[in-house]
Amino acid sequence: MVLKVGIIGCGGIANGKHLPALAQVESVELVAFCDLEIARAEKAKQTYGTADAVVFTDYQELLKLDLDAVHVLTPNSSHAPLTIAALEAGCHVMCEKPMAKTSEEAKAMIAAAEKTGKKLTIGYQNRFRTDSEYLYTVCEAGELGEVYTAKAHAIRRRAVPTWGVFLDEEAQGGGPLIDIGTHALDLTLWMMDNYKPKYVVGNAYHKLSSTKNAANAWGPWDPEKFTVEDSAIGFVIMENGATIYLESSWAINSLDVKEAKTTLMGTKAGADMNNGLSINGEDHGLLYEKKVELETGGVDFYDGAGDDPALKEAESWYAAVMNDTEPLVKPEQALVVTQILEGIYQSAKTGEPVYL
Repeated sequence: MVLKVGIIGCGGIANGKHLPALAQVESVELVAFCDLEIARAEKAKQTYGTADAVVFTDYQELLKLDLDAVHVLTPNSSHAPLTIAALEAGCHVMCEKPMAKTSEEAKAMIAAAEKTGKKLTIGYQNRFRTDSEYLYTVCEAGELGEVYTAKAHAIRRRAVPTWGVFLDEEAQGGGPLIDIGTHALDLTLWMMDNYKPKYVVGNAYHKLSSTKNAANAWGPWDPEKFTVEDSAIGFVIMENGATIYLESSWAINSLDVKEAKTTLMGTKAGADMNNGLSINGEDHGLLYEKKVELETGGVDFYDGAGDDPALKEAESWYAAVMNDTEPLVKPEQALVVTQILEGIYQSAKTGEPVYL
């Protein structure tokens, strides 16, 4: 069985993650590409499409085709309407993270999936890293005990994305918190298996965004166009009393950089992803730290299966579609991520805690 797949949005995330991965999934044919810039759709078709693949600038025309699934890879503000339209057109949908700008939009996406009976997942590929997969099995086995406090890390020293609409609050809904903080929060909630937040408090900062000619991985940003925060910090209290500290930044004066990482503290042991994966605890009156070796190595002519989270994500998603099973990233889980991020932004504006 071969699934016919359409792509809506042929920009950076499509070419950097989804399309190279999908090209390696044998059960998938990329038959339709849509982008507001027709040249990008044409290029994606030539590189990844079938011989008879078609291109569009209007997603509604793409959805008239007989497609099995659609990838929504557009700015955050369009995630909800495009996903809902694709579900209603009879397609399963992989929507890139974050799920939506607002929790109400995310709820509408879930309602559309339930109404149509089609599958919906969100692109949190960091769950498919080798260290993430291993740590999840440790948590699931109860080896950390009750994880009652955690830290979600998404800190860049100077790596502000200066292309596209990343700096546009209207199009994106925010800056590093909704862009990379969302990955760290998803990992943390998944490891804790805790999706019941009670309230959040947080702050968003516009401290370095006004700097002109600043050093940056992708060249200086334009302060006039930098309408989102450059950093955001949040604190989450869960219904069971567990706490999560969430830190995110595109530009901050710190050497302690780490992205899409989590630190977990449980009643039996703790885990730290920041300098390789390690498990720590106490045993027979002594403290221990166990470094987890994630590479096999040492075998001539064999590199192992490799660690390509994007490919693992694509394969897992289409296995769920073909076998009619639940995707690893459930939309209800992604909704909770959106609710927490939305609450932090609201708290930053009001200076008050936000109860969820």
